[in-house]
Amino acid sequence: MTTPDIATRRALGVCAVLAVGALTLTACGGGADGKDDGKSAGNSPKTSAAKIVISAKNGSTGASINTTGVKVSGGELTVVKMTVAGTGQDVPGTLSADGGSWKPKEQLERETKYEISATAKDADGRAVSDDSTFTTVSKANSFIGTYTPDGGTTVGVGMPVSFTFDKAISDKKAVQSHITVSSSSGQQVVGHWFGSQRLDFRPQEYWKAGSKVTMKIDLDGVKGANGVVGVQKKTVSFTIGRSQVSTVDVNTQTMTVVRDGRTFKSVPISAGSAEFTTYNGQMVISEKFPKLRMDSRTVGLDNAYDIPDVPHAMRLTQSGTFIHGNYWYNKANPPFGQTGTSHGCVGLQDVQGGSGATNAKWFYDNSILGDVVIVKNSPDKTVAPDNGLNGWNMSWSQWTAGSAV
Repeated sequence: MTTPDIATRRALGVCAVLAVGALTLTACGGGADGKDDGKSAGNSPKTSAAKIVISAKNGSTGASINTTGVKVSGGELTVVKMTVAGTGQDVPGTLSADGGSWKPKEQLERETKYEISATAKDADGRAVSDDSTFTTVSKANSFIGTYTPDGGTTVGVGMPVSFTFDKAISDKKAVQSHITVSSSSGQQVVGHWFGSQRLDFRPQEYWKAGSKVTMKIDLDGVKGANGVVGVQKKTVSFTIGRSQVSTVDVNTQTMTVVRDGRTFKSVPISAGSAEFTTYNGQMVISEKFPKLRMDSRTVGLDNAYDIPDVPHAMRLTQSGTFIHGNYWYNKANPPFGQTGTSHGCVGLQDVQGGSGATNAKWFYDNSILGDVVIVKNSPDKTVAPDNGLNGWNMSWSQWTAGSAV
């Protein structure tokens, strides 16, 4: 056998090394069977561990105006931008302290197209992005309840919680069961339906002075009628102020104001005339106007009057009963407190412009929405419970009978 020379042996040695290297590279690629054995670190970049979820899916319609937002798992949001599609109008939002979620600051509009783009990063700084274009629930397929009183207000002891819905409600039980009204006083609060679009809540007696009332509205997605769902989801609280109940006695043409159980003041008034009598009953002040035009044509009395600047006007009924200042009182008539001369309202002595120290100004300044004005001894009938915020004219048994739950 011929012995290889030194040069030949060196060449064979180099080939052996190359062969071993080739086998090694083959093994790194997955071994003899070509499958990944998971032992290599690899060279391709890893994807981000952060996962973005936009609640309103891209291309969706009927999205919630309350719960639409962005969440992330395995990381934190770094940028979220929301706009009204086609306009570029920004929708302000709030990012949670931990960067895990974002939501609009205000309730979205119905039947509106929006765009959201979001970026997040994981613990290693790797970023991921997502976006969505969607449309919120249509007005035709949703309902909203306009309610009074507003959150954060202070109102009188007679103020009910009153909802007026923009669609007729056929499933009253479903809707009422998703609105709860409670008082810090512990008073039982029950709802009553006036027709298919109005729902009021009140306790058996007037609210306790100083109590706090909370309404929880959870109507988002609640079916109110065929093909119609609610969209509201919020909690609203208001405070009951001091108790003030004023009683107008038509026989004596006098109003006695009682505050917190004690007589505060007694003032002369002018109630409705024999032809235009004033309703009897418990009426709640629902609106206040420093100055208001009163036109008889709006209440079906033809051209009986049109006064452009009635001072210190406070609404008692939806049909047009007010307690207000009267500066045009005919001095040929007996003075205030002796006879009724109005067209059904309760008049108080006043001056034009309402700037004088009059009974009307005093009562206006000392009244708040929700205060009660009771009229008695009038030849007229008792005001209808749904004419204004006047459900107190129903007995408790009648009131509870109108509840759907």
